[in-house]
Amino acid sequence: MNTKLIKLASVALLSSIISACASYSTDEVAETKLRATGDMGVIIERATGQVQIVNHTQQAVLAEIDGLGDLSHASIVYSRDQRYAYVFGRDGGLTKIDILKDKIAKRVMQSGNSIGGAISQDGKLVAVSNYTPGGVKVFNSQTLELVATIDSSVLTTKPKNKDGSSVRSKVVGLVDAPNNKFVFSLFDSHEIWIADFSDIEKNKTPKVTKFTDIGLFPYDALISPDGRYYIAGLFGEDGMALLDLWHIEKGVKRILPNYGKGQQKLPVYKMPHLEGWAMAGDYAFMPAVGQHKVLVVNTKTWQQVTEIPAHSQPIFVMAQPDNRQVWVNFAYPDNNTIQVFNTETFELVKTLTPGPAVLHMEFTPRGEHVWMSVRDSNEVQVYDTETQTLLKTMRSKSPSGIFFTNRAHHIGL
Repeated sequence: MNTKLIKLASVALLSSIISACASYSTDEVAETKLRATGDMGVIIERATGQVQIVNHTQQAVLAEIDGLGDLSHASIVYSRDQRYAYVFGRDGGLTKIDILKDKIAKRVMQSGNSIGGAISQDGKLVAVSNYTPGGVKVFNSQTLELVATIDSSVLTTKPKNKDGSSVRSKVVGLVDAPNNKFVFSLFDSHEIWIADFSDIEKNKTPKVTKFTDIGLFPYDALISPDGRYYIAGLFGEDGMALLDLWHIEKGVKRILPNYGKGQQKLPVYKMPHLEGWAMAGDYAFMPAVGQHKVLVVNTKTWQQVTEIPAHSQPIFVMAQPDNRQVWVNFAYPDNNTIQVFNTETFELVKTLTPGPAVLHMEFTPRGEHVWMSVRDSNEVQVYDTETQTLLKTMRSKSPSGIFFTNRAHHIGL
């Protein structure tokens, strides 16, 4: 065969192969629709048992997923690669959502009534705190297989359950702490426990350290952003319980003895969320219980410095990522209002009225925007934090919690 013809045939064949490969690659990319996770998030639609997957750069809803059960008081943590959202439902459901594929990856019913959870420092364990039957269950984050059950204290003064089992204390205020530890409070038995999973692969069971008589009925708790201090609020008496995780040998000490309803027992429409505390510089900004005030506390001495008059009873007091301002929402019937305060002067910057039942706020990672869930308007609103002006409104069915993926890299979130 002519050498020239052979060369022409070879070129034609090579061109055909390249064209086919290019066509396949283009089709594959178009089908895959690659998506990054760094500017994504999940919004709880509590009334319908659904969640929305959102992108906060585009300010857009990407998908909606149903079948998540009772999402009242639901919360979310993320895998360290930000791909998976772990949703803690009130009905005891633990759901792992793949936010890249817009679907449920795994779901287990782990108890009868649960109230939040946490993910370990190494991202390998997910823990859930339970009201019923009490205690904490810990799961493998990849498979959701049960790793450990930590039974809470038995309430000896309570009659047994119908099945003959003992009634155990409800667990609240569960957070992750450095070195693969979980810290939580026992509401009915007035305790704080630390569960150490740092050697779980070798010892198979966690080491549990227990602190008793820490104060009456701890109802919620937080951990400081550096993972040092665990602070529990007390429902049964004024004051708070503080545990220094750098020096647990010192035990739990009482702080802020006047924090609570005080001698004048005012009606409390909703107990403040402690995880909504703002820590900015040397100050913590916290909601007063039943009072129209935001309290300012020195985090070095844990003494109150001053108080800021507010519109109504605060629920969340949240700091922007730059700590220049705190944003405050309020309890019913004044839950249509948001107030913004300067953290240096403590002065009011602006009062906003987004609409009925503003339940939650979430800042974008660098703080240029804040998203708000306005439940009774079925809206999520986005505001510019510099000007406090409304940028966009999106439809959402009874939205409550908003959780962006940058939480994956913060202690206690």
